Amino acid sequence: MGVSPGATVATDPETWVAARVGGALEAVFAAVAGIRADTAALLERVAAEGRRPASRDLAALRPGLHLRLRHGELVSGVGFVAAPGLLADVPAWLEWWQTGADGAVRPLLLDLDPGRSAYSDYTHWDWFALPRDTGRRAVAGPYVDYLCSDEYSLTLSQPVRSRGGFAGVAAADVYLRHFEAAVLPLLRGLPGPARLVNARGRVAASADPAHLAGSLTKGPDFGGVLATGRPGVYDGLRLVPCRGVPLVLVLAA
Repeated sequence: MGVSPGATVATDPETWVAARVGGALEAVFAAVAGIRADTAALLERVAAEGRRPASRDLAALRPGLHLRLRHGELVSGVGFVAAPGLLADVPAWLEWWQTGADGAVRPLLLDLDPGRSAYSDYTHWDWFALPRDTGRRAVAGPYVDYLCSDEYSLTLSQPVRSRGGFAGVAAADVYLRHFEAAVLPLLRGLPGPARLVNARGRVAASADPAHLAGSLTKGPDFGGVLATGRPGVYDGLRLVPCRGVPLVLVLAA
């Protein structure tokens, strides 16, 4: 069964909640967009010098990363993740900074040697693969972020392009507990059980005891709903895209 368009009114509680959820994450995506712009400008400057970028060049991003990390209300980690082969001196690289439990800003230090590290190939993870494959921004998770924090997290990401090619992703982490604190009161205010899912159907937050955060919702084409930006109905479910961000509000039709 396909998704059929459904009429909506600006005053619908579902539409209002979807817009509020979009607003909660839009500030995080604004930080990601800033990182994307800074990185693209840096790569352009290096290319204009007639050379490939190296990991040391990415240090120029740090002041902006630190600023966004300190001032982002939901943000727990930020950075640029290079596409394999982008840098001249290393096969893979994360220029990543995060806030510790004490509030201090610290770098993420990883061993990315493919002979020793289980994390050397990050290209299959949704936060990298979705922006690379779709050319659009994405919300990945929630998942236990063993790479950065060991916290249940969401990662918001956007592709970075340089001279027409994919160069990597700009991204920001949001702890799930912080995201749930922002959106669960909205979901609980709806007349029936409701949940938020990403483009792959992964539940990002839920006020529906039958569908817990991290579980999968199968069946609807959530990516198609996000692409059209229009509400739809699928097999008794109402699907309302959250304005501006790649999440869908799911509740009974």
